[in-house]
Amino acid sequence: MLAIEGLRSDLVGPVDLAVAPGECVTIEGPSGCGKTRFLRAIVDLDPNRGRVRLDDRRREAMPAWRWRRLVGMVPAESGWWADRVGEHFERPEALPPLLEALGLPPDSPDWEVSRLSSGERHRLAIARALCLEPQALLLDEPTASLDAAATARVEALLRRFQRSRRPLMIVTHDPEQARRLGARRLAMREGRLSAMVEAPS
Repeated sequence: MLAIEGLRSDLVGPVDLAVAPGECVTIEGPSGCGKTRFLRAIVDLDPNRGRVRLDDRRREAMPAWRWRRLVGMVPAESGWWADRVGEHFERPEALPPLLEALGLPPDSPDWEVSRLSSGERHRLAIARALCLEPQALLLDEPTASLDAAATARVEALLRRFQRSRRPLMIVTHDPEQARRLGARRLAMREGRLSAMVEAPS
């Protein structure tokens, strides 16, 4: 379980939230309401206060880099610091099945980053996060730049992640996506979570 207690950061909180193993929670709300800041606070990328734990592992009990391996995050715009795609993957041996699942060719690690489309960048960023085998995953608008076919592939991969009994949290503007993933839907307004709407059974 990913448990968040009294989490506060600039313009966000306090937020209390628990995401069960295998559960998907989506967070919806207008631009600027704090959704991205909330995800960044969970993974300790921005200054924040509060307690966060994954099962019995407390965030404050480990270095930030180790926590971010346990709780992975895919931002809306991922950073690419090297020229070649493959240089961004720490575990390239884990990559082939992810590339296949995401509809990317097996030689894509050899591509130059400069040639990537926005959709390719986003799918590769998801693969990069999953290669590290996080025990929980946060995603910020994971399919915003994707067509219907690529979106279906990403959602299938996320359902597989759920079936492995790991918590999943997604910021989205697409309520239909929340329904397709069987998510518990939360709304954020002015940095606070509220207006929970249960997905139809």
